[in-house]
Amino acid sequence: MPRKTSIPTIPKQAEVLPVSADLMEARMRGYQARIEEVLAGALPSADLVPQRLHAAQRYSVLGGGKRLRPLLVYSTGEALGLPVATLDIPAAAVELIHAYSLVHDDLPAMDNDDLRRGQPTTHRAYDEATAILVGDALQVLAFSILAQERTDDLSVAARLKMIQILANASGTAGMAGGQALDLAAVGRRLNLQELEAMHRLKTGALIRASVLLAAACAPDLSVAEWGALDGYAQDIGLAFQIQDDILDIEGSTQDLGKTTGADAARAKPTYPSILGLESAKSRAQDLKRRACDRLSLFGGRAEVLIWLASYVVDRRV
Repeated sequence: MPRKTSIPTIPKQAEVLPVSADLMEARMRGYQARIEEVLAGALPSADLVPQRLHAAQRYSVLGGGKRLRPLLVYSTGEALGLPVATLDIPAAAVELIHAYSLVHDDLPAMDNDDLRRGQPTTHRAYDEATAILVGDALQVLAFSILAQERTDDLSVAARLKMIQILANASGTAGMAGGQALDLAAVGRRLNLQELEAMHRLKTGALIRASVLLAAACAPDLSVAEWGALDGYAQDIGLAFQIQDDILDIEGSTQDLGKTTGADAARAKPTYPSILGLESAKSRAQDLKRRACDRLSLFGGRAEVLIWLASYVVDRRV
């Protein structure tokens, strides 16, 4: 069975908001339930030809995962006072791109993983050829829904801007380029600057895009506000990857839903391998603080984004 989606409780010492952690977690669970419905509606039915491919798409996307990228879309929109319905399509689009990237990253030609979100990876549950096609189809679907779904309060210019943001974050200047650098780095020792440049593309680009997709829906956003959100997104994108590297050492396969210790087994450069474990933890905390400081001009409106920054760094899954 797929792993249930969950928002883990952030330790008390990590809380930086006056708002109740329980209320914030409930809000996030509401967004997770909402995006699950949006994704289920956007994906082709498993009854439609080709049934096996459509079933594999749904298997790869639905029923698990943190949904961090949609949470960032919804939370940024909340900070900007945008209607939640306006954010459904960009939230779904970025999650479809993320899901496609996981399916392809798990393939034998890439990371050769057997477990994802507590269940067999797509190429194990189906086969390698189907997994390749799943990734191809999910990528196309992401751009299709951005281009075709109608939202009355979004201009054509905003829709085109979102398409460009997601395309830039997905290609060689973003996620795909970062994955290429990651593959080339196996067995090599990178310096910190090289490692961060790689992860700004591989992991950070889609996290940054999640925030900017929502920002693109706000027609009156100032240059300063855009810059603050962009800087916040870049900082938590790196912080997320650092915590992923830490959890690969300290986490358990049962909690994470994927095999731990894989980075060391593949001789992949990570933040702990370059900085040491404690310095990596310190770097993540520094990025979290800087990300939150960037949001000062939004005042109380940014509380949900500040909470998410703590979630990114202090999560255990």
